[in-house]
Amino acid sequence: MNWIKSYVRPKIRGILGTKKETPDNMWIKCPQSGEMVFYRDLEANQYVVPTSGYHMNWKPKLRLEAMFDGGEYENIEFPEVAIDPLKFKDQKKYTDRLKAAKSHTDQADAIITGYGKLHDLPIVMTVQDFKFMGGSLGMAAGEALIVSMQLAVEKKCPFVLFVASGGARMQEGILSLMQMPRTTVAVQQLREAKLPYIGVLTDPTTGGVTASY
Repeated sequence: MNWIKSYVRPKIRGILGTKKETPDNMWIKCPQSGEMVFYRDLEANQYVVPTSGYHMNWKPKLRLEAMFDGGEYENIEFPEVAIDPLKFKDQKKYTDRLKAAKSHTDQADAIITGYGKLHDLPIVMTVQDFKFMGGSLGMAAGEALIVSMQLAVEKKCPFVLFVASGGARMQEGILSLMQMPRTTVAVQQLREAKLPYIGVLTDPTTGGVTASY
């Protein structure tokens, strides 16, 4: 039996290739009802469980693709900010937590923004990712929000923000809290430009920083 495992199976894998055509978990469990849902059915129903009506969490990129016409949009790049200015460490180094979050989400931080069209009208949409350190607001996320709102002012178009956050990023201390008044000013700029601003509270949304935007 050992020679089958050590020689035959690897040989077959080498011939057929190891690329998977389907995800590891083809069936996803509904947290509310406990039923198993085929992932294709979940995708087709925009991540709402057909029978229970439970709303599963979306990945930010999937949400943007679903919102923009034809799933097409321009991904907005954000300026770099200082990383770990406080040299923070608890059980792990803050830099290690950032690396793990980036690897887990394939994102630079907890914010992504797209510019495109919705029903043929230009619009800027921003999504917070709770899986990136609880969607916490730090310097990078704060700068991303400000840049996104300023882009809407520049393009003279509506701004939509899908909120998912656990609050301020404690690893950045007062520098994180400073993002609250900064984002409030950016929201005020939208109001002064008389542009629509829509905040969509998604699950989960907690923390005082959300009062800023």
